[in-house]
Amino acid sequence: MPNQRATSALDLHLQLDRSPGTGLRRGLTAALREDVRTGRLTPGTRLPSSRALAADLGIARNTVADAYADLVAEGWLTARQGSGTRVAERPVAAPSRPEVPPRARVRPTYDLTPGTPDLASFPRAEWLRAARRALARAPHEALGYGDPRGRPELRVALADYLARARGVRADPERILVCAGFTHGLSLLGTVLRERGVRTVAVDEYGLDVHWNVLTRAGLSTVPLPVDEHGTRTTGLTAARGGPGAVLLTPAHQFPLGVPLHPDRRAEVLDWARRTGGVVVEDDYDGEFRYDRQPVGALQSLDPDRVVYAGTASKALAPGLRLAWLVLPPALAGEAAEATGGHSRCGVLDQLTLAEFLASGAYDRHVRASRLRHRRRRDQLVAALAVRAPEVRPTGIAAGLHAVLRLPPGTEETVVREAVWQGLALHGLSSHRHPQAGPAPAADALVVGYGTPPDHAWSGALDALCRAVP
Repeated sequence: MPNQRATSALDLHLQLDRSPGTGLRRGLTAALREDVRTGRLTPGTRLPSSRALAADLGIARNTVADAYADLVAEGWLTARQGSGTRVAERPVAAPSRPEVPPRARVRPTYDLTPGTPDLASFPRAEWLRAARRALARAPHEALGYGDPRGRPELRVALADYLARARGVRADPERILVCAGFTHGLSLLGTVLRERGVRTVAVDEYGLDVHWNVLTRAGLSTVPLPVDEHGTRTTGLTAARGGPGAVLLTPAHQFPLGVPLHPDRRAEVLDWARRTGGVVVEDDYDGEFRYDRQPVGALQSLDPDRVVYAGTASKALAPGLRLAWLVLPPALAGEAAEATGGHSRCGVLDQLTLAEFLASGAYDRHVRASRLRHRRRRDQLVAALAVRAPEVRPTGIAAGLHAVLRLPPGTEETVVREAVWQGLALHGLSSHRHPQAGPAPAADALVVGYGTPPDHAWSGALDALCRAVP
């Protein structure tokens, strides 16, 4: 009887016409036929047993069996011994063949867009072991709604890791776990707006998704110039609208790849102290450095003025939707209130990440990833030196991407050629703030070297070298 038990466990919602004069068999048959015809019950869907459906509907089993038989005879359903009753497969008219799309709309063979790691390298076995340990140790209350700031186990583990690895001055009580950096930025936008901030300064090169998040929070953004020393922080006092906050990537500016100069670090903190402004530090890939000493977190210099934002998206995977804010004391309570009293992060993933951090598995994975990404970066630089010597890679001392400087006036042509070569990548101009000044003379590509799996990296390099001048 195993098949009957499995079939009995199925639920089926039906709009059964029980009006006077409508027989139950006819009404049930019509309801099932309509659900199949309209596609609510798709081909191959298994229906409950006649006994189970009769019990659910409060009608005789024979009525259901007869309705099933009628629909089998009409070709709407199929019934096989051991397989139960299912919605029949029906021929579908073949759609007219569309015109062949241009190559620019074909899915790329190689993804070199910046900001994503090699998902094939996700430490599945280690993560599963951490998940088992975490679940075995979790108290029953952990499965409830809990603290809107996130599980205390994860906040404690993050405080320890961030202090040790990034120099962050982190108190678990001031850490808020969020569902990705954009979620955290959205919460901050709400807090800043309620505090009377109307304008946030951002780098003239960055991610439009972040600017859009701030805009949706009711804030305007004004761009600050970026040069070889990072953000020109002197622009904070000259920026239009008198910004009440600034969003920076000081360890590794995205996308240009330069760290914020020490003098400018001091300058932005001086601005925050004088004006009461808030500095939001996006440390999106701070763990990945290759040819330089680690650049510590800006937050360590003034934790009362800087919001530190980190994420597991680059070191592990963006699909985890786990990030964190280390908040100044004055903002911690307001940010927790902005969550609406509920965390948007799954408890089991939080507990697993806490175990992953505490066990040292996170450190081991980051070190292995750092070696793998450095090797890829070196191979990229070597291939360009031989096959495209006019292309100059910059911003490569850290991170998961490189900026490839192109001959003047060639960016648009090279991006188009890259599409023809099956590559997805970005032109530098696509990361420029719409209110920034005149476009720079130097054209460039922003090429991520973290995403392709190892077996595809050499092919991606070949395609890239064919696309550039």
